[in-house]
Amino acid sequence: MKKALLPLMLLVTGICFSQTVALESFGTGFSSPVEITHAGDTRLFVVERGGAIKILNANGTVNPTPFLNLSGIISSGGERGLLGLAFHPNYSTNGFFYVNYTNTAGNTVISRYSVNSGNPDVANASSASILLTITQPYSNHNGGSVKFGPDGYLYIGMGDGGSGGDPENRAQNINELLGKMLRIDVNNGTPYGIPANNPYVGIAGADEIWAIGVRNPWKFSFNRSNGDLWIADVGQNNFEEINKVSSTQAGLNYGWRCYEGNAAYNATGCAAQSTMTFPLAVTTHSAGNCSITGGYVYTGTTYPNFQNKYFFTDYCASKIGMVDNSGNITYSANFSGNSFVTFGEDNNGELYVGSINNGTIYKIKDSSLSTSDFSKTAFTVYPNPARAEINIKSSGSNFPTEVTVFDMNGKQVAFQKTQNPELNTIKTSHLATGLYLLHIMDNNGNTATHKLAIE
Repeated sequence: MKKALLPLMLLVTGICFSQTVALESFGTGFSSPVEITHAGDTRLFVVERGGAIKILNANGTVNPTPFLNLSGIISSGGERGLLGLAFHPNYSTNGFFYVNYTNTAGNTVISRYSVNSGNPDVANASSASILLTITQPYSNHNGGSVKFGPDGYLYIGMGDGGSGGDPENRAQNINELLGKMLRIDVNNGTPYGIPANNPYVGIAGADEIWAIGVRNPWKFSFNRSNGDLWIADVGQNNFEEINKVSSTQAGLNYGWRCYEGNAAYNATGCAAQSTMTFPLAVTTHSAGNCSITGGYVYTGTTYPNFQNKYFFTDYCASKIGMVDNSGNITYSANFSGNSFVTFGEDNNGELYVGSINNGTIYKIKDSSLSTSDFSKTAFTVYPNPARAEINIKSSGSNFPTEVTVFDMNGKQVAFQKTQNPELNTIKTSHLATGLYLLHIMDNNGNTATHKLAIE
């Protein structure tokens, strides 16, 4: 057997990726899905606005018995319903998870439940422990998401109470919880504790507040790689906001109702503009948008083109948006017939999006890689972890023609054309210690992706 020893040709600049988003139907038959999350394993948990939480398995099947059904205790008209779900960071040992729902009186409830001790696919419906109830003056702008931050605290996004234009200016009032990002400690206190570094500790009605000035933060998330907090805030008449800040920045004022996006909305009695935190990016209603749905920064390993891109969509626009850390936005093609209202992230950092009108959960893919046509098992890469070199061994009729290496920021750091259809040895001694993604293109133009560790 011949063995080709080929040097890698290092590139000193990055490339501009072609971001071709494709959607693959992954799960169907849901009734108004509004949240998708995971519990640290291969299952996805799909929240239906009417009150059920259903398990979507890794093979695309849906368990016939709901994980939990709260339809008897919630109000689900309009923007109300079962809206949020978060699993405790130690769920595998304590079995706790948290929900955000609208009760029959129309108020927001944050409640803790436990999994059934004898069946991991069913919750204990009688284990409810209500942590927080917040009065809602109107039926809209209920927020929805609840997420655990990298600090282990539970974050809650609260809308401004509804109506239009925040008529009572609740978002700027630090004595109430509407129009705020909240942060509570579910591990200490009864029914919860207040983190000592919350910015308004000791102020009446404000202990739970982490940030003020949001209109309706329907969806927010934390970047799993660096902890950054991304908030998609639904706008009023003209603009939809995408906010990005460090998760350690306390006491920020995102500006509503003083500002909508970067434009003044109702500045009467507002603090100085310099005290406000303005969005990283905005989308406009003039371009067909009406209600933003935030997603996640892609941290998976299957699609390096997506690395460091934040995914979002809009209820009125059937396309997927991607924004980078500089606020530059690119869009996918339209996926007509869908009204997207939620994204999901699985345990591996791969992304999903849910359509409320047809009850379908889609897996987000990069169609430019053609990975669905080609299995990475066509090649064997060894040793892995590697030091000085790696071997790429072919199997079957597929053989490599190009090898590309990306770092975990999605930047191409090396490229070479291969010359041997059976076995190629590639020097890796110049690569710094860490994780990389190895793309191998075969003779049919398909691409396999391997995670590569350099030690």
